[in-house]
Amino acid sequence: MPSPRAFLIVMDSVGIGGAPDAGEFFNRDLPDTGANTVGHIAQARPLLMPNLDRLGLGAAVRLASGEDAPGLDATPQGLWGAATEISPGKDTPSGHWEIAGVPVPWEWHYFPDTVPTFPDEITRRICELAGTDGILANSHASGTQVIDDYGVEHIRTGWPICYTSVDSVLQIAAHEEHFGLKRLIDLCEAIAPMLHQMKVGRAIARPFIGEKPGEFTRTANRRDFAIAPPQDTILDIASNAGRVTHAIGKIGDIFSHRGITHLHKGKSDADLGEHLIRLGKEADSGSLTFANFVEFDTNFGHRRDVEGYAAQLEWFDGVVGRFLETLRPGDLAIFTADHGNDPSWSGTDHTRERVPVLGYGLGARAVGQVGYSDIGASIMAHLGLPATYRGKSFL
Repeated sequence: MPSPRAFLIVMDSVGIGGAPDAGEFFNRDLPDTGANTVGHIAQARPLLMPNLDRLGLGAAVRLASGEDAPGLDATPQGLWGAATEISPGKDTPSGHWEIAGVPVPWEWHYFPDTVPTFPDEITRRICELAGTDGILANSHASGTQVIDDYGVEHIRTGWPICYTSVDSVLQIAAHEEHFGLKRLIDLCEAIAPMLHQMKVGRAIARPFIGEKPGEFTRTANRRDFAIAPPQDTILDIASNAGRVTHAIGKIGDIFSHRGITHLHKGKSDADLGEHLIRLGKEADSGSLTFANFVEFDTNFGHRRDVEGYAAQLEWFDGVVGRFLETLRPGDLAIFTADHGNDPSWSGTDHTRERVPVLGYGLGARAVGQVGYSDIGASIMAHLGLPATYRGKSFL
């Protein structure tokens, strides 16, 4: 009899409120207390998400936050619950690592909201690597606004645009043609070890095209250079056991391409959705597929676009319906998130929230309040593989 397969799908930033420590995290001067990505979107306009709601999305929102999500009122027919993070961050690596069984054991380094924001030694090193006399921006900034603000000067001078956010990250934007895509990626790869020694989570290459403000557009050729997890994740465990692992989207970058057999990238979440559906049909017996869908976060959460986020959720629910039709008896699919990014909230950054845990393949099952690492432990239990560094299976 074929071994069961596991699919772990992260809906980037699709939080459901209720994080008990939300008051310790901020957007500008406002604590994240009360943030609720799915709940507040649904309260702005009812959501039509029959597939995820049938698994238990609306019930998970109520469990996590005590709030109703209009449109999401189905009786759960899948595995459902809510997960709480313990890692000291509300960012992509923290959430994904902990889901994969490795809570972050250190405090991330964050750059101050000052101008300049980067210490002189980092600025000098970027200039040495880029062969320039300076950098542009050197501040906290929106990734789309910063290229409008500095794009023309960047083309004129050749200086890279360097900025950060409340996340532990240094992002470098540069024009694909005038600066060069390979040159940008090489620059970010070369500066990353220095940042990782400081416990900065990621160096991100942010290429763009266009010739003037209003026309500058970021491309799909983003590359993340993330610090490596300090312990084996579910990908390492599966790979070391001889299982085939598939990484969809930016999972490869998040886990420093460790423990990954096949990487599946795309220009959009629509492309990634097709990869997920194809792997539902084709993935090997006993394999692990780990996917991230990022556009909820990048296109709508950070831009505080409630209607756009709602439409993306409903679009993704259609992908879910098509994907679930491909699964075989014995397969397990779990849908979750890494943090929140409430588009109705103050500021432009992530929000500290609980996340949904929605499973297909095991029938109706309420698992209650669980930890992020319990998700990875459950995936390992389903695959019959050794336990993770942290977490307890809820299967």
